[in-house]
Amino acid sequence: MSYGRIEHHPVLGPLPPAATVSFSFDGSHYTAREGESIAAALLASGIRTLRLHEEHGSPRGIYCNIGHCMECRVTIGAKSGIRACLTPVKAGMDIRSGTVLPTPFRQATKSDRSLSL
Repeated sequence: MSYGRIEHHPVLGPLPPAATVSFSFDGSHYTAREGESIAAALLASGIRTLRLHEEHGSPRGIYCNIGHCMECRVTIGAKSGIRACLTPVKAGMDIRSGTVLPTPFRQATKSDRSLSL
């Protein structure tokens, strides 16, 4: 049994056999079932944080899991903003999480200034 994958559903029955593919996420190697979404594969591997909020740095992960919320955006190769919940994992994929971006137009608050002292 894997960490977060339902292998036998009480209504749908057992998970059908599938080939295994390997991929990487932030430099670590994982395996997934062929045809599984990136989000499902990472969830089954115990990965909950798929990116950090671009400005605040708070963790983001799977929220709606149907492609509406955009919280599960990852970078695949050179293409960023890919929704992990809608994208099937493929063998050899190099997937990276989102990181905090510089925000040059944000005005520092009083608490931000006190942290930099």
